[in-house]
Formats: sequence, C-alpha cells, structure tokens
Amino acid sequence: MRSDHECKKENEVGVELKYCEHCGSLWVRERGAGTVYCDKCQPKVADLPAPKVKPRRPILPVHPHTAVEDHEFEIGVDDSKDFEAAGGVA
Repeated sequence: MRSDHECKKENEVGVELKYCEHCGSLWVRERGAGTVYCDKCQPKVADLPAPKVKPRRPILPVHPHTAVEDHEFEIGVDDSKDFEAAGGVA
C-alpha cells in the first residue's frame, strides 16, 4: 500500500487557478509556470510591440509649501489659567 502511494506522488502535477492578464478569463496552469496569458491570448500578445519607454520607479509629486502672507501668530501668556489638576485623579 505504501509503494502505491509513493508511485502516485511521482505522477501528480500541481496546478493553479489563474486569470488571463489580457482577457480576464480563468484557466488552470501548472504550478510554478510563469505564463500569465491563456492559450487563446498568447499569440495575440506575442504580436504586440515592445514598450518604448522602460518602466521607472514611481515618483510622488512634490508641491512647494503653502505660504500665508500677512498672518501673525501670537502666543499669549495668561497667568490666570495655570495648568493645574482640577482635583481629579490622574
């Protein structure tokens, strides 16, 4: 019984459920295969021209800081409102 089980493992092939990155249909491929297009779309994609521009690392847009003119920021010191505990428990 044990040798029969080992023999089955040799003949087994792992598969994955994959969607085609061209048409979106679902298909089954062998596990670890690098194909991303179904058999129907593979010839269509092979005929497409190669991209002209090499993909670059994405760069986030940077804008200058907003300047606010004619604005004065004042910190007033008011001794009547000291930061003391209001009799509560901390």
